[in-house]
Amino acid sequence: MNRAQENRDDKVSLVEMGPRDGLQNEAATLSLVQRLELIARLAESGLQRIEVGAFVSPKKVPQMADSAALFDALPRKVATRYGALVPNLQGLQAAIAARADEIGLFTACSDGFTRANIGISVEESLVRFAPLVQEARSLGIKVRGYLSTVIACPFDGPTRPKRVAAMAERLLDLGCHEISLGDTIGVGTPGTVAPMLDAVLHEIPAGRLAVHFHDTYGQGLANLLPALERGIRTIDSSVAGLGGCPYAPGASGNVASEEVVYLLHGLGMSTGVDLDKLAATGQWVSEQLGRPNGSRVGRALHANAERLRTRLCQPSPHSSPH
Repeated sequence: MNRAQENRDDKVSLVEMGPRDGLQNEAATLSLVQRLELIARLAESGLQRIEVGAFVSPKKVPQMADSAALFDALPRKVATRYGALVPNLQGLQAAIAARADEIGLFTACSDGFTRANIGISVEESLVRFAPLVQEARSLGIKVRGYLSTVIACPFDGPTRPKRVAAMAERLLDLGCHEISLGDTIGVGTPGTVAPMLDAVLHEIPAGRLAVHFHDTYGQGLANLLPALERGIRTIDSSVAGLGGCPYAPGASGNVASEEVVYLLHGLGMSTGVDLDKLAATGQWVSEQLGRPNGSRVGRALHANAERLRTRLCQPSPHSSPH
């Protein structure tokens, strides 16, 4: 039975991944104070869903080691939801204690990727997650299911669309309120993304789906179009294009938030995000990390702002000396 529902709403929700998915894959590590400032800047730009940390082994992901302290220091705003990634029961308990508004659970369509990432098979991950979802829901905490390698796996090769649909449906049946479909290594094109989405939408309404496209081959923005055309209105993105994938050498980070907002506003869609503030945040965090700004929109807006500032600082040719 086709459970897909057409969604003509022009309001799009962005889930900002930079502070978690982005930073955990960056070579440099930001201090707790810097991470707090990044999150505050992102919230000030209008982003209302921000994944800020991960309760994972600090030995494996040192960039997320102080997530508990980060959550404790966050300014709590009614309009802003702070999310955390958890891999197991211990991580869930830590996220609950930290008062995370939403938790994310990770699995993939391929055994190769889940074994490399969390040391177990896809089936074992679903067994592990079942009690976690039940516990979180009993406390009123929403659970987001991340489904990686929806186009291809660096270990197992291409992923069949029917496999993605089956896995997404299992996550939904497990109790996840939203499924984020991730092209983890960024190899997708609209030609491969469209049939994958059609297969998933045959089983799951568009309102329960999000898309998460990495930009390794420069296709991130293009891949958003078939998702938008099919009524999907939740997009994962990362300010300044932060991040990558430790299991896919050369993989870029999630599609840059600045690029996504620029595209959506150009299509006449609403995001609630101030693009200038977002771009300034992307430039700031890039400088803190000592890396180039990964957003072309961000770089263009920064260059325009610098030219305007230079022009304003120059004396007028008609001004008279004092």
